[in-house]
Amino acid sequence: MIVVAVIVGALLAAGTALAMIRIVRGPSTLDRIVATDVLLAIVVVALATVAAVTRDTTALPVLAVLSILGFTGSVSVARFATRSAERNSTR
Repeated sequence: MIVVAVIVGALLAAGTALAMIRIVRGPSTLDRIVATDVLLAIVVVALATVAAVTRDTTALPVLAVLSILGFTGSVSVARFATRSAERNSTR
């Protein structure tokens, strides 16, 4: 189980590094927002991994709240992007 946790930790660290690069160097604001959403998903997966390894369920309410926050953020960004695209196409 420890080997799997170390592998998952390494993959999450790599994903975090790539998301941070996209946040810093992203050519557009939408790229930065999507990378922030990916970073939130990585945090959720990291918390779930810690909860699974330690067999401790106290982090589950935090996971639920972060998941709802990520979903709400993604939907609102998608709505904003489509409205912005529609507004720009009618000009």
